[in-house]
Amino acid sequence: MTDPNAIQPSALDQLPDRDPEETAEWQASLDAVAREAGPHRAAYLMRRTLERAEAGGIALPKLLETDYVNTIPTSAEPALPGDPELEARITAWNRWNAAAMVTRGSKHGVGGHIATFASAAWLYETGFNHFFKGKEGDGSGDQLYIQGHASPGIYARAFLDGRLTEQHLDNFRQEAGGNGLPSYPHPRRLPWLWEFPTVSMGLGPLSAIYQARFNRYLTNRGVKDVSASHVWAFLGDGEMDEPESTAALALAAREELDNLTFVINCNLQRLDGPVRANFKIVQELEAQFRGAGWNVIKTLWGSAWDELFALDTTGALVRRLREVPDAQVQTYQTRDAAYIREDFFGTDPALVEMARLLSDDKILECFHLSRGGHEASKVYAAYKAAVEHKGAPTVILAQTVKGHTLGEGFASKNANHQMKKLTVDEFKAMRDRLDLPIKDSDFVDGVVPYGHPGADSPEVRYLQERRAALGGPAPARRTHALPALPAPAEKAFASFDKGSGSQNVATTMAFVRLIKDLVRDKETGKRWVPIVPDEARTFGMESLFPSLGIYSPKGQTYEPVDRDQLMYYKEAKNGQILNEGITEAGSMADFIAASTSYATHGEAMIPFYIFYSMFGWQRTADQMWQLGDQLGRGFLIGATAGRTTLTGEGLQHADGHSPVIAATNPAALTYDPAFAYEIAVIVREGLRRMYGEAKPGEDQNVFYYLTVYNEPLPQPAKPQGFGIDEGIVKGLYRFNTAESAGIAVAAGAPRIQLLGSGTAIHWALQAQKLLAEEWGVAADVWSATSWTELRRDALEADAALLRGEDRVPYVRQALQGAEGPVLAVSDYMRQVPDQIAQWVEQDWSSLGADGFGLSDTREAARRHFGVDAESIVVAALAQLARRGEIKATAVKEAREKYGL
Repeated sequence: MTDPNAIQPSALDQLPDRDPEETAEWQASLDAVAREAGPHRAAYLMRRTLERAEAGGIALPKLLETDYVNTIPTSAEPALPGDPELEARITAWNRWNAAAMVTRGSKHGVGGHIATFASAAWLYETGFNHFFKGKEGDGSGDQLYIQGHASPGIYARAFLDGRLTEQHLDNFRQEAGGNGLPSYPHPRRLPWLWEFPTVSMGLGPLSAIYQARFNRYLTNRGVKDVSASHVWAFLGDGEMDEPESTAALALAAREELDNLTFVINCNLQRLDGPVRANFKIVQELEAQFRGAGWNVIKTLWGSAWDELFALDTTGALVRRLREVPDAQVQTYQTRDAAYIREDFFGTDPALVEMARLLSDDKILECFHLSRGGHEASKVYAAYKAAVEHKGAPTVILAQTVKGHTLGEGFASKNANHQMKKLTVDEFKAMRDRLDLPIKDSDFVDGVVPYGHPGADSPEVRYLQERRAALGGPAPARRTHALPALPAPAEKAFASFDKGSGSQNVATTMAFVRLIKDLVRDKETGKRWVPIVPDEARTFGMESLFPSLGIYSPKGQTYEPVDRDQLMYYKEAKNGQILNEGITEAGSMADFIAASTSYATHGEAMIPFYIFYSMFGWQRTADQMWQLGDQLGRGFLIGATAGRTTLTGEGLQHADGHSPVIAATNPAALTYDPAFAYEIAVIVREGLRRMYGEAKPGEDQNVFYYLTVYNEPLPQPAKPQGFGIDEGIVKGLYRFNTAESAGIAVAAGAPRIQLLGSGTAIHWALQAQKLLAEEWGVAADVWSATSWTELRRDALEADAALLRGEDRVPYVRQALQGAEGPVLAVSDYMRQVPDQIAQWVEQDWSSLGADGFGLSDTREAARRHFGVDAESIVVAALAQLARRGEIKATAVKEAREKYGL
């Protein structure tokens, strides 16, 4: 691995040595100290010398930074292969069409971004022409995380190579008609092109790291050799302010992910202005990445600067470049040569002398146009060095100009992120600048034309030949015709049907027991990917450690402290469990990579991510949305669920709202099972739907979210009767009636329907008994396994009615003929069960745990929120009293009796 503390040689390579003999003496002295006193003494003296230099005001780069120059000097650049002239013409066409697409779309008010791709065009084109492997070659190809705002340029390239038409481009950001292009990389909206959604900034870099890591996981476990795949993440320098962007840098370095390259487009601008107006974002990022253990390549200046560096015999130019803040660099981009002579060169006599040797045109060429990210030769050299580097991931810091080639009205202007169009005159100037054969007469009625050299043109043939040599089009997502995974043996699921007898079992433990059986399945066991953020013991999963192993690319290089125990902490290179540190964001990124392996690698994997319920949706809901966009499949398990069930933990641990957040995600199938056998039915159905034989019209690209609890309770046997499994899957079934529960009730007694989800059904069962024994009321108890699925079915029924179809919502069918009012209760806020209220024909009321959680016993917390059995009884009596079925005085008597 590259030593991040090593002083890099870039400045020495480009700064002429005025006294080689003196330099040799210094080096000889250092060699002598290292030889006689050892390398540690030599390092100590060097550090003390650097400290003394800094204290004395001698400008030197910090240990984690190099000078503000290219890491790879021009003299060390490899020859650029291919046909640079044709590649320049291809890039020009793509620049034009990207700008034309957004400008034409602006007439419809749909917006778009022009300036980002304009700055990054060569960063993409060089990769497409020489590096990015497609999916039609061996392996899985490369994985490309495209910067969201650069999407018009990617569409423009797909148009040039024949994958998109002018009609597609004209429907940019206009998808409702069915033939449009999504604004950004959205696999769910354009699944044959986009693989990874990236425009929720910060999630792209995080996901890219864990994708590269998951590639190693697949290879090391022997599922599929994807060692030839390389992950490329294209990012903005402003995007790196998002905490997720840098959250996993240490992981990437620690696991030596040299199959990963970040390309950060350092145009020095974010959405409203400079990224680091008074500082230097490139230097900050270099220190951050180098400190984390990454290989850093800076590609800052174009070849026009070579003459200036050759004249810099005193180092004054390098010093000046290091001290000028980013906002001033941006200003130079917009000012004339006289201003630059005075403000940049006029600060040092040596620079004044240098400037006298430079023409105004040369100064403007350097400061307006010549950036490393705008030259194919510079970008190629950086990419080649990145893919050849071993032992650490690489970040390329490429300096560009935002709005490059779009004209003076765009380049480096603070407002260019919000500028959506060019005028006809600006397009004509751009045409001349790019030397494109587009005539004035092609602008009909002021509409900018798209440009295409022809399907048989040298440009298109070259583009397609380069992509064929690299394994096919990119980016591209492949929907593999994978065979359905065989269903696990029924025994694993049926074992829960008989219940737990006299043993109390929490549903969290029931789920873990089910997984233990499923991962032993000969056919599909190896495809399970258990993911847990450092709380496996909290969820009772430590027994999986020795049997499955915890994944580590280095295996186990130490003797575990609990080596003598049956459930010792076992790490292995082929370990199956991804036991992350305390990072829900990292665990979700793991899940996303595993859940989309069926498309990325043609290998269906079955991830389940089990997390502390409160810290799932609340903390990482944006990634759940990303998961839905990326068409991921798997099981999210919110353990230690509920607002009152987790005793003593308090406000920030008591989850009463995750199902509300989950309900907003169209791809999430949310379940709140009460019993172990319900979990078995739901998981079996999830495996069928996502990985088995899908029913006609059924969307397989969904994921399941189950809430499970840590309260040990008796697990009843599965009721006998037709339609129980269907009811569990659809969201509601009758668990029992007062009569079937063996509770004596008088003939003609008032009746009420109690709907409970999750652990709340146990309170409903207690209330059922109290209502009969103490108030003469008969209650039927229903298990509402999914309020959200009931609501979605009802919404679909409403939509069907608008189409003229006669369809009754399932919840109405299930409750048809049920006597009396309905009272729903859950360990979540009332908004959760209230999702279905408008489709229930009976009188409706609900109870829930609204408000912040609190620290106390389960009993005290439930009484506080008014959801315990006694509170249910009082609420039930109040409903019946309003209907005139019991005396109103009974409600008051019950409140007093139970101390409410």
